Amino acid sequence: MYRIRLQLPQGRSCGYQNLDLLHDALVNAWIAAGATPQMIIGVQALPWNFASLGNHHDSGNRVHTLVVSAGHPDLVRYLAAMNPADVYKIRVQTREEVNFSQASIQVDPDPVAGNQGRLEVLLLSPLAIRRRTGKRRWYTDMNDAPLAGAINSRLSRMAGRPVNLKVIPDCLYLRANPRHSVLVHLKRFANGKTSFVIGMSTPLTLVGSDDDLRLAWYTGLGEKTRNGFGCIGLLEKGVGR
Repeated sequence: MYRIRLQLPQGRSCGYQNLDLLHDALVNAWIAAGATPQMIIGVQALPWNFASLGNHHDSGNRVHTLVVSAGHPDLVRYLAAMNPADVYKIRVQTREEVNFSQASIQVDPDPVAGNQGRLEVLLLSPLAIRRRTGKRRWYTDMNDAPLAGAINSRLSRMAGRPVNLKVIPDCLYLRANPRHSVLVHLKRFANGKTSFVIGMSTPLTLVGSDDDLRLAWYTGLGEKTRNGFGCIGLLEKGVGR
């Protein structure tokens, strides 16, 4: 497993409206590095994860850093060979352009030390957990969401083995921030309609085996991880630039 940060020079950033523009730019880079489309997109795609760091607003977003993880051994060599110049996508209709050709690459070290059994993390990108019943599609409150069940179920499917993480949200943060949901615009269609996901954001404590913690770090938590959700970072280090 492997994880990098693609960081633009100080003061530089790219603007975008919908998250799919960043996803498509990274897909271009994966394929340019040698990965097949089937590895990266579609129902049979291997687990990978990303987060965009910058300013996020309904009126428009700016990204200066992309955190990208390979959550499967078969993807590691392609991520290690990724060229920032290939992280590129232009949308002519809206004049949006993602261009990371000037970005530097930093390797994120593995944070899971031997037998430590826990990680204090924050969400670099919102955690998305789908409701199975009712009219509302996504959970918007950490207090109501089946965190451990949903997270372990998806990680178990991806790993092909049982995963048993204990997931503890920061109760003081939730008390101070009862509204901790984040609406993320995913895509605008040709007919003008848009799709979105509502995720949640709060510090978490993950408790479990080193293998399970490492899987969560490199694969992400919850759903739509390949689309830019559920990427975690160390709480002690903060978001970073």
